[in-house]
Amino acid sequence: MANADMDTLRLSPQSLALIDVEVAKYPADQKQSAVMGALRIAQTEKGWLKPELIEYVADYLEMPAIAAYEVATFYNMYDTRPTGRHKITLCTNLPCMLMGAGELGEHLKQKLGIGFGETTGDGRFTLKEGECMGACGDAPMCLHNNHAMHTHLTPEKVDELLDKLK
Repeated sequence: MANADMDTLRLSPQSLALIDVEVAKYPADQKQSAVMGALRIAQTEKGWLKPELIEYVADYLEMPAIAAYEVATFYNMYDTRPTGRHKITLCTNLPCMLMGAGELGEHLKQKLGIGFGETTGDGRFTLKEGECMGACGDAPMCLHNNHAMHTHLTPEKVDELLDKLK
């Protein structure tokens, strides 16, 4: 790999320091236990987890790359493809569906002009389906960029959210 390519994969000293904080939570011989936090930190800095970045994180944690890939591809909070600036993940698990998430999904698709797993042409929005996010009593709900939870959604609240994010 060329040096220029390697430079784009390197994480900033700030991100590496954050990963070191995650690593310090575990016994010294268990660095790989910090993989979830390390992948989150890498994704936050770089926007998404390209295969080479996952390998970089695995190397940093002294673990097999395949083990880091398994984590990155199992959990829906990790993006292994580029996403829009605003990733909306709608919970489509049973409690949310019973409270109207199916209709909200159709509303979002129509408003954004995309389906689940797609990104708008301008790169502004990506729409994803998500499994239970632990807020069943506040259903239906979605996450914005894996960090901001929006609950008790209605079509009007969805429209307000999309307007704020434009």
